[in-house]
Amino acid sequence: MQPDHIHWLLQLNGELSEAVRRYKSYVSLDVGERIWQDGFHDRMIRKEEDIKAVARYIVGNPLRAGLVSNINHYSFWNAAWL
Repeated sequence: MQPDHIHWLLQLNGELSEAVRRYKSYVSLDVGERIWQDGFHDRMIRKEEDIKAVARYIVGNPLRAGLVSNINHYSFWNAAWL
């Protein structure tokens, strides 16, 4: 099974749309073809205490999706917010 989307938890100093555009561009250039759908979905975290719950959801997503059998096999499991 291949991943078909990405989850990010980030703090921006610029525009979200520019960050997404650049990421999609870099990945598409690396892969050699346009692979992304237009647009994206975003969610703003308004309360500091919600960050940990969102980070745990994001880190657990590859396990729930069956991309890894153990969360320790996911190279980005150790997020700064955990």
